[in-house]
This record gives sequence, structure tokens and C-alpha cells, in this order.
Amino acid sequence: MTAAWYAARAGGLLAFALLTASVVLGLTLSGRARLRRWPRFAVEDVHRFAGVLVGAFVGIHVLALLVDTYVPFSVVQVLVPGTSSYRPLATGLGVVALELLAALALANRYRSRLSYRFWRRTHYLNFAVWTLALVHGITSGTDSGTPWAVLLYGVAAGSVAGLLVWRVLGGAKLAAAGAR
Repeated sequence: MTAAWYAARAGGLLAFALLTASVVLGLTLSGRARLRRWPRFAVEDVHRFAGVLVGAFVGIHVLALLVDTYVPFSVVQVLVPGTSSYRPLATGLGVVALELLAALALANRYRSRLSYRFWRRTHYLNFAVWTLALVHGITSGTDSGTPWAVLLYGVAAGSVAGLLVWRVLGGAKLAAAGAR
């Protein structure tokens, strides 16, 4: 295997871990949770920076796939879902996640020009991006059967699912009511 193949794998896994961190922070922020040692503005900055890093590592993942010779990908195959000869459905899910992530990056870039309501609704697409990335990683990743990758995907799924349930049930309001 070539260095590009290792870079593609590492880039994809790091992008997924950072995406999970960003979603977890976003759920925490939207649920109005108060973190003892971190002021809200710091959590917001980390959330935003994690999103930027996701884009950078997805870029590394895709560029490494384009230059790798172990499993060759063309520009069309990384931009058009279902055209890859390598696990077309699983790879296509990753392509759709990439394109939705790019659309979300544009919405975030032009946030000041968009209504808050529109921006917030588009922000919900992050759950689709995260879910597609999870399924893409599990079904197309060559490391997905290793114990550490199973642990990564399990912890990520449990964290996002648990926080999503917490958020839907009322977030910090639920925690405050339980503290009484």
C-alpha cells in the first residue's frame, strides 16, 4: 500500500472524528448546556474550528484518493455518487456527504446574508452529513472491522444519539429540572 492510501484512510477517519466532535459541540450548544470551565463563546469557537478542520481532512481524504494507485479514483468518481468501481453505494454515500458538507460550508460562509431561520434549518443537514459519513466509513472503510474502528464508530454513534435524545427532550431545561 502507498503513502497516499494511508493518507486517505487517516484523512477520512480524522474527518469523521472531527465531524462527530463538531456535532456533539453543536448539540451541546443548542441544548444550552453550561460547561463549568468553558465559556459559551469558547465552545462556539471550537465548534466552528472543528467544522473547518473537517473540511480540511475531507480534502486530504479526497486528494489522497485521487493520487493513490492502490484503488484508483477519478475526479468524476469522487464527485458523482455511484460511479466508483469500488463499493459504489458506500462510496456514493461519502460523495453525497461531501456535497452536503460543501453546501453547509457555503451557508455558513454567507450566514450574515441569510435569515437566521433559513440558516438554522440548513444546519440540520449536519445530521444527514454525519449519518452518511458514519455509514460510508463503516461500509467502505478498510479499517471498519478493526477493534479500534468499531470503538470509534460505536462511541461516535452513542454520543450523537445520546445527545440528540437529550436535546430533543429539552436539553439544559431537562438537566435543571432533574437537579431540583
